Amino acid sequence: MKSRRASILVIVLITLVLTAAALVAFLDRAANDLLMAARSAQADRLRPDAYSALEVVLGVLEDFRESDNGLRHPSEGWGDPLTWAGWTPADGYTVEVAIQDESGKMPLRTVTATEMLNLFQYWGMSPPDAQRMTDSLLSWMRQGYTATSAIDADYEQAAIPYDPPYRSMRSISELAAIDNAKDYFYTNGVPNAWWWRFYNDFSVYNFARPNVNGANSDVLTAIGQFTREQQQGVAAYLAGTSDRVTLNRTWFQAATDLVGVVGQNAVVSGFGYTSSALRILITVHDGKAVFRLLAVVAPTAGGGATTVQATATDVKRSQQAAQSGEANNSQAASATATAAPTISPNSAQNSAAASINIRYPFRFLDLEENENIPNIPPVPVPEAPDPAAPPLNPFSPVLPPLPNQ
Repeated sequence: MKSRRASILVIVLITLVLTAAALVAFLDRAANDLLMAARSAQADRLRPDAYSALEVVLGVLEDFRESDNGLRHPSEGWGDPLTWAGWTPADGYTVEVAIQDESGKMPLRTVTATEMLNLFQYWGMSPPDAQRMTDSLLSWMRQGYTATSAIDADYEQAAIPYDPPYRSMRSISELAAIDNAKDYFYTNGVPNAWWWRFYNDFSVYNFARPNVNGANSDVLTAIGQFTREQQQGVAAYLAGTSDRVTLNRTWFQAATDLVGVVGQNAVVSGFGYTSSALRILITVHDGKAVFRLLAVVAPTAGGGATTVQATATDVKRSQQAAQSGEANNSQAASATATAAPTISPNSAQNSAAASINIRYPFRFLDLEENENIPNIPPVPVPEAPDPAAPPLNPFSPVLPPLPNQ
């Protein structure tokens, strides 16, 4: 009898333990579900004000773009667009706006090997390391690029074999797949300070030339080969502390303005003077609740930036296609000869299409919310900055040179 009672007690205890474990797991799952639901509800509550603020910002930017024939620098008056428009959020909310000139960076699609080499040497890389990094990146992005250093990239031997896309990078995160670069820009699989410096210097979007009014010291050096004194002169001009300010303007409007600051011997042909793309960060606060909205926009008029449209190149398939080119051409010619006539839209259809074109003044290149927005780490400052000197980069922060790895 006693052994039977003991067995029952053991079964009861085991049942209680299993029930308690299941209850704890259920409570943890419920807590996570409630947290996700609360975050979703918080986002739904703050999202309208974030998008309203974005529309106000874009409206102000368009007013300045039309009146000044382009956007150049926040000192034109659009640096604090919500205050300019007199817009206020709902009671209890606060809204912050940060604008960075995306076109102040170097476009990866058109950057030259010389510019990239200049940049990496300015970072502090030795010439051989700078050349190897340049070769690694351009061999990844451009078909037919001839490397001058031994980069030993063999992507087919990876755990999951892959080929270089031979097109401009569409995300800075592609650095994680590029031999040599992935070891330099990542530490234990996490982007390091060099990664963020690369992020701050290069743009994945397509535009003609970097806007000198938004360029940091890295870009000024890589493209214009500016000396430290010339960089300081540019920064002082944009900060309004230079004695060379032109017509009370604290931005460069043409090459003559820039040459007046950096001298006749400086290389200024690689710079533009209007913004082709802007990165806008909207942050809405309601107590501890926060909603973040990031938009990268380009003006639809005046040569605004675009996304990179080129697709990845499959070299093997290209070679196969070249071998069978004659057969494909003959088939295409036959199909064209027997194809049905194309039906073009009539005037009524064209009129209807035009009526729904609202002619929005900006093109959205990217739009992200909350956790999809990268959290840029705090930017370290030089150990002994000169308090009397203007910042090297008045438009956006830049990482100082780090020790060689």
